[in-house]
Amino acid sequence: MIYSKVIGVGSYVPERVLTNDELCGIVDTSDEWITSRTGIKERRIAEEGLTTSDIAAEAAKKAIKLSGLNPEDIELILVGTITPDMIFPSTSCIVQEKLGLKNAAAFDISAGCSGFIYSLSVADNFIKTGKYKHILVIGADLLSRITDYTDRSTCVLFGDGGGAVVLTANTENARGVLSTHMHSEGGHDDILMLKGGGSLMPASLESVNNREHYIKMKGSELFRYAVNYLKAVAEEAIKFNNLKAEDIDLFVPHQANIRIIEATAKKLNFPMEKVFVNVEKYGNTSSGSIPIALDEAYKSGRLREGNLVLIDAIGAGLTWASSIIRW
Repeated sequence: MIYSKVIGVGSYVPERVLTNDELCGIVDTSDEWITSRTGIKERRIAEEGLTTSDIAAEAAKKAIKLSGLNPEDIELILVGTITPDMIFPSTSCIVQEKLGLKNAAAFDISAGCSGFIYSLSVADNFIKTGKYKHILVIGADLLSRITDYTDRSTCVLFGDGGGAVVLTANTENARGVLSTHMHSEGGHDDILMLKGGGSLMPASLESVNNREHYIKMKGSELFRYAVNYLKAVAEEAIKFNNLKAEDIDLFVPHQANIRIIEATAKKLNFPMEKVFVNVEKYGNTSSGSIPIALDEAYKSGRLREGNLVLIDAIGAGLTWASSIIRW
């Protein structure tokens, strides 16, 4: 059996902090309103000129350094993102050039906030088939670039950041990705989307004036789907691996909203002591959310060798996914 073992992890967030109090000067809101409904106290905002590929590359550098591999050892780069530097070329190709990973193929995966787990699943299957031995998986997004700061319902939620893991083929023991599970359900465009800029609505004066190049979201509807689907896909992973909820050492969910995290944990009978939460510092960073959390969990000692970690996420599409990893 070949397992995709995590041998490196890293993350990067911009230096600028945007607090709830600062947002109160931009839109009609309050720290109490934001905190009570989302759990978010602050988020990171990319300075002018900083790109998704910059954040991805910085996170990847840390992950590669920790892995002990040389740049030429990386054979594939996968970047989960919904905020690419440009429509083409892919952000992964730009990251490849920035890191000097000359022997690596590269492509992006767009699955909303599920992008990192979707990318992890693709990487895991490439390793299991023997196609590649060393793969770099990145999740990174600059949501501030597509956030409407006149829309109180969305601008309080999102931030910028990214994380990365390096996977290697492991045949010595059962450490690594045990399984991944992906789902999607089209037809929910009106719940979460960015309409402008694609072939449906090319950029125009009208689309700009109508603010169609920003995130549109129906939060209450998305909440209902999120809790149910996150619970279901987590249970799917646990059952597939013949485990019980109590076997999981750490649950690292997508950091979108503390209410979603708490409701999902309750449905899964996970005590919050076994749930990693950092949404208060970063808000929702989409594909960057889980790898940032994994990096912080590892560096803080909450993820140790042999631990079973469960991750899951839901995003636009709708897409949702989970994975269990033996660290």
